[in-house]
Amino acid sequence: MSKEIQNLEPRVLWKHFYSITQIPRPSKKEGKIIEFIRKFGEDLGLETIVDEVGNVIIKKPATPGMENRKGVILQGHLDMVPQKNSDTDHDFEKDPIDAYVDGDWVTANGTTLGSDNGMGIAAAMAILESKDISHGPIEALFTIDEETGMTGAFGLKPGVLDGDILINMDSEDEGELYVGCAGGANANIKFKYTEEPVPAGHVAFKLAVTGLKGGHSGIDIPLEKGNSNKILNRYLWHASKKHGLRLAGITGGNLRNAIPRESFAIVTVPGKNEKDFLACVKEMEAVYKKELATIDPDLKFEAVQTDKPAGLIDEDTQKKLFDSVYTCPNGVIRMSNDMKGLVETSTNLAIIKSENGEITIQCLLRSSVDSAKEDLKNMFTSVFELAGAEIYFDGEYQGWKPNLDSPVLKLMQEVYNKKFGKIPEIRAIHAGLECGIIGGIYPNLDMISLGSTIRYPHSPDEKVNIETVKRFWEFMVETLKAIPEK
Repeated sequence: MSKEIQNLEPRVLWKHFYSITQIPRPSKKEGKIIEFIRKFGEDLGLETIVDEVGNVIIKKPATPGMENRKGVILQGHLDMVPQKNSDTDHDFEKDPIDAYVDGDWVTANGTTLGSDNGMGIAAAMAILESKDISHGPIEALFTIDEETGMTGAFGLKPGVLDGDILINMDSEDEGELYVGCAGGANANIKFKYTEEPVPAGHVAFKLAVTGLKGGHSGIDIPLEKGNSNKILNRYLWHASKKHGLRLAGITGGNLRNAIPRESFAIVTVPGKNEKDFLACVKEMEAVYKKELATIDPDLKFEAVQTDKPAGLIDEDTQKKLFDSVYTCPNGVIRMSNDMKGLVETSTNLAIIKSENGEITIQCLLRSSVDSAKEDLKNMFTSVFELAGAEIYFDGEYQGWKPNLDSPVLKLMQEVYNKKFGKIPEIRAIHAGLECGIIGGIYPNLDMISLGSTIRYPHSPDEKVNIETVKRFWEFMVETLKAIPEK
């Protein structure tokens, strides 16, 4: 099925996107795609650099007559989010993505598609390879590890790039131009526990929250999608008080920047409470389904009897865990007062896992206001220190402050209006773009972000709209022709 996407228009872009889908490239495991892009640049006879962290920079001279134009940096990231449905057999470190055309969209079979940011990478490759597009000096910057730490952007050195304008191709709504993004920080929480024996007369069950859509923890956070960790903990908290539930183990979510779709727990309850416990599972499933009917209609909450565990998490830690996760902020915290419809501050309770005497919780905090991000960090510290957990923050990155007087913004508005008959909307995005970090290293860059229309990134429902890919490409080509002189 995958090869059919090579016949889509513009073929010069889709052929490269297909090639990218055939190369495993999960975050932190980008070796194969780095080598692929390096060879691509060298085979074109272009100056190609792989820096010490793994970023690839390819430099292409201006076409005849365009040598005096401002230099443009085309920027995107090589890695993709590795998410799959629980019933999908796929190894992101070995297997290609099975992409296919589904009506007006391209999607993948049971996994993330990687259009985030494969579309940006493919567009840069097509421009580098082109012989019929007029442009000034071009540099393509392919960064690594954007999705889990932005270590590629952080590792970029001053003096490597020569361009005047940076066009980031990692946004997900065609017809909009992005001029700002949120900053972020990772919250890392740890409880230590001791094991206690399973009381006599207890029966064991596996609880499972499944069927949620998940998605990007920044872009999709205002949709108020279900968070499987919060949903599961809501029941655990209730059943521990009403039915004597005890927790043996818990796991939910696997990526900080993805809204968790599935969570599981091994629990025990006194045999005398089994009937009420199971009835309560059914009642709560109905409650969850009613609350999330519009956004997560396929939600399931089930209990299946299982073998008794070897031991249980001690009761004191269990109570502190349930209470703190219930209290933990999650979702939209505040909307922006400056840009209508933009989330200012949010958090995603992304991962919970118990193992070897420790329970770890990982959350991603985002805000376009630094003081609000600090306030949110203080909320987390208060909640989890009160519960006796250890907490620290890392992976902090700055946001990108909008510049509404940007020359490239005004230029691209004019180009789009001339080409498509309307002026693109100006937006900021509640997600981490690398522009903020790169702008800190190269403070004189004039920066903007755009892309084709992508829906449900960071989830197996990810899809990219075919017609918007065509408009995105045409817009990029016309923009390069219109770049002004230095």
